[in-house]
Amino acid sequence: MIPVLAFDIETIPDIEGLRRLHGLDLSVPDVQVAEMAFQRRRQQSGSDFLPLHLHRVVVISCALRDRDSFRVWSLGPGEDEAELVRRFFEGIEKYTPQLVSWNGSGFDLPVLHYRGLIHGVQAPRYWDLGDEDRDFKWNNYISRYHTRHLDLMDLLALYQPRANVPLDELAQLLGLPGKLGLEGGAVWDAYRRGEGEAVRRYCEADVLNTYLVFLRFQLMRGVLDRVRYQAECALVRSTLERSTESHWAEFLARWGAEV
Repeated sequence: MIPVLAFDIETIPDIEGLRRLHGLDLSVPDVQVAEMAFQRRRQQSGSDFLPLHLHRVVVISCALRDRDSFRVWSLGPGEDEAELVRRFFEGIEKYTPQLVSWNGSGFDLPVLHYRGLIHGVQAPRYWDLGDEDRDFKWNNYISRYHTRHLDLMDLLALYQPRANVPLDELAQLLGLPGKLGLEGGAVWDAYRRGEGEAVRRYCEADVLNTYLVFLRFQLMRGVLDRVRYQAECALVRSTLERSTESHWAEFLARWGAEV
């Protein structure tokens, strides 16, 4: 069985990078640096969503299915960004998993690419296009239509941006909890308030929704039959039931029966 690693990231504005690009010193508070960047972006595009190279990663949440086990955990918050990015790519070096994401091609991975480049992170297995392993020529992490990285949002929309749908809404239609706690736009404010653990819990709920949508996708395409699908969901439930964390109790309470 090839390990499956669903992942999701949460980011905040790269204050240090913004200072460097705009010649701002430490006399300008972080919140003003961010607001200046948001205003500039709104003038350019009508949205305050910053360009991907100006996001700093604060949490990477992972759901790993390997052999007989399943677990969910996070890198961060409160850790050095370079260390977060390095450990994420080290996991790919160790397991060579199938990566699963929701909009990972459009956001999460490009952000990790830029941040890895900035921090000098090495990830030869991830970037292999077949030079070292011939199997990667036909199925690698980088090519859009390969499945070593499966961006569920992109594939289900048949690679048509106008057909994309929000993970939260689709998850709820499948009887899954959807988002818990924060909204994506509230991460920066929560992080500034020192609520890094709330950001982590929010990210972990997103990655688990992503993994459960992936299981339903595997059922739809015939990789899992009904019995196997229900067994995989039962494994996730039993994992959450053993946890003492409150967000998993809420997740279970809001998770409907498998269809």
